Amino acid sequence: MPRLPRIRPYLAAYVSATAFAFGSLPGVAAAADTVPQNDLLNAELWMQKSVEYKANSLAVYALAKVRLDEALADKKWTAATEQSGDYGNLPPAIILDADETVVDNSAYEAGLITSGADYSSKTWDTWTRAEKALAVPGAVEFTRYADSRGVKVFYVSNREADQEDATRKNMEALGFPMGGNVDTFLMSKEQPNWGSAKGSRRAFVARDYRVLLLLGDNFGDFTDNFRGSDEDRLKAFRSMQAHFGHDWLMLANPVYGSFESAPFNGDYKLPADEKRRKKIEALEPWTPPAK
Repeated sequence: MPRLPRIRPYLAAYVSATAFAFGSLPGVAAAADTVPQNDLLNAELWMQKSVEYKANSLAVYALAKVRLDEALADKKWTAATEQSGDYGNLPPAIILDADETVVDNSAYEAGLITSGADYSSKTWDTWTRAEKALAVPGAVEFTRYADSRGVKVFYVSNREADQEDATRKNMEALGFPMGGNVDTFLMSKEQPNWGSAKGSRRAFVARDYRVLLLLGDNFGDFTDNFRGSDEDRLKAFRSMQAHFGHDWLMLANPVYGSFESAPFNGDYKLPADEKRRKKIEALEPWTPPAK
């Protein structure tokens, strides 16, 4: 989950305008009773409470099991674009992102919404060390199945190196495979060239293993060409889209990710209202014809 600050717009002009227009009318709540608005509310409600989210995650992991069996039978199969050379006889592995791919941090996000707080590295660190993340539906069962087939399960996470121990304990308690005598938790900044882009870590795994599948919730879990404008990202996606559903499997995450910053080109110094304006401008709306 670690990422640059996200916008957290709250009530401003809307509240004052609503209070001015309707506050004195019978049956209309006063401004003081108005619930603050938050762009993340529906996304977080969906992830925590909807059966649709659970069904979606289970479907992805059910497909992953099918694809894993196919990949094991095909020595020419690799999911890592970083993989080259004679990899057919290397031991098999899969690479999964951690946050919102195998572990569910929705309680942290929900706490930000209900408390009116912003994401911060400090509160995120406190959350990771609390070891309270839950398993994404289907994730434990799939990774244990892969492990039972002799496939090494790697977690390539942008949690930082000093959060690895707590992450391991949290995930071990949930029942995820730990990798035995192999360090299968590859964290951001664990090595000098391991930044937020994950290509160097995928390449690290691909040196010694045939990578059968990649699973993630963000474009950056599959390629380092995840930044840029919406147009840049769409162009990159189209060049790689044959992977998706085959050896790259995407979990749904409407709460955060590089999709959110693309409309304002990752410029987090912009005021919150300006970021929101640019996101609205990125939409492609239908409007009814004028009468």
